[in-house]
Amino acid sequence: MSKFYSSISISSTTIEITVLSAENLKSNRRSIKKNAFAVVRSNVGNDFRTTVIDTDGGSNPKWNDKLVLDLPVQAPALTVEVHCKTTTGNRIVGTATVPVSDFFGGYVPENYLQFLSYRLRDQRGDKA
Repeated sequence: MSKFYSSISISSTTIEITVLSAENLKSNRRSIKKNAFAVVRSNVGNDFRTTVIDTDGGSNPKWNDKLVLDLPVQAPALTVEVHCKTTTGNRIVGTATVPVSDFFGGYVPENYLQFLSYRLRDQRGDKA
């Protein structure tokens, strides 16, 4: 079971996401050996940020990387993609869609620090 962990705080339309780690990353049923990184983007617009590449974490990478992203007001969600850098290019290991309502608006106070976890899905929508 692959999971993605992060902490999030938000002010106005700029969001700060600390991408913490992932666990049990697999591609084609094989554990990832090295070179995993995460890409966080709004599903509206072209703004995205990328973590550093974890060269040692294997299938359990740790980034603890703080990313600042402009979040359009109309954006209903963020997309998190975990990639693995290979000799032939980058391969998407899994993707998670994070609803903006999970951390913005409603009953969550502004600038409130949260720790959230999301399951990654592969390109077919199966558990990554």
